Amino acid sequence: MNVIDLFSGCGGLSLGFIKDGYTIKKAVEFDPNIAKTYKINHPEVDVIVDDIRNIDQSGVFKSGDADVIIGGPPCQGFSMAGARIRNGFIDDPRNYLFKHYFNVVKTVKPKAFVMENVKGIMTMQNGKIFEEILRIFSDSEMLDGEPYQLHYRVVKAVEFGVPQKRERMIIVGTRNTDFDFDKLWEQTKSDILKDYPHYFDTVTVQDAIGNLGATTIDGLIDNPMPVTDYQRYLASEKTRLTNHTKTNHSKIAVDRMSRVANGENFTALEEKINSVHSGSYGRLCWSEQAPTITTRFDTPAGGRFIHPIENRTLSPREAARIQSFPDDFVFYGNKTSICKQIGNAVPPKVSYFLARLISKII
Repeated sequence: MNVIDLFSGCGGLSLGFIKDGYTIKKAVEFDPNIAKTYKINHPEVDVIVDDIRNIDQSGVFKSGDADVIIGGPPCQGFSMAGARIRNGFIDDPRNYLFKHYFNVVKTVKPKAFVMENVKGIMTMQNGKIFEEILRIFSDSEMLDGEPYQLHYRVVKAVEFGVPQKRERMIIVGTRNTDFDFDKLWEQTKSDILKDYPHYFDTVTVQDAIGNLGATTIDGLIDNPMPVTDYQRYLASEKTRLTNHTKTNHSKIAVDRMSRVANGENFTALEEKINSVHSGSYGRLCWSEQAPTITTRFDTPAGGRFIHPIENRTLSPREAARIQSFPDDFVFYGNKTSICKQIGNAVPPKVSYFLARLISKII
């Protein structure tokens, strides 16, 4: 089955669909540095590096181009004060991202679509944004008489054998209406367990990154022997792994990190830390899951991202492991871009589940 990935990032959502045998026909990514990572890891995909506003109705997409559309349009939220509906949409420029996702769905007419977003989208603007998304995709008139039936739920990455407490909203739109969504969800789990008996096991930080060893200047390390089921699932045939570099922290930051024990954060330092993050200068525990990996996992003040036993933040390879990226996936670009690519991605283990679910629905 053919797929179009909108707002693709480096390709976390694509990875799960590729693993299940789908063909990604096109991917759209606005940032050229992030698109480079997608292109090099997936040379077979037509990656369009452009703003979706320029291409959603430009003729790039045609009816029947894909069976499935996937992607997570950022929802900045929009003011409902005096909101007017114009051309079928709430009239607010910040609304444009999911509006353009909608336009591609309307043009291509896929059998199903998957939209991933922040958990808080249900409550933003008193739930009005979420209502708007549900409204437009099920509006027969706006979709040329072919509306979608929508299903949605908040998914916890931990429940998919991912070692982090990430929660995201998944919205699935389908043309097929003759099925029980909850039943198919459970059936998908059962089927995956036949192929991967440990898929949904609870995974700790140590299970994920415990075999990685010391970082290097160029990020290249000898491929370590996997010792846990999770490591075996992500393992690569390559002789070397990439992206295992550490951030060069200031002496002050290293000193602070040295004084924080497992499970503690900045409150253990008894000094004023300029950070808005409650987990600032937090140290991970080997025996627990990590909090959500964000785009600032290289910064001690950015959250609870200090290595369990070393006085440094996570390396990109460690963060990628915690996100469930396979070991042979290589991230390209500068440090800021790579952190953004990893932090913004959908965990591939979650996307693989969604791919199997969608094939059942279709």
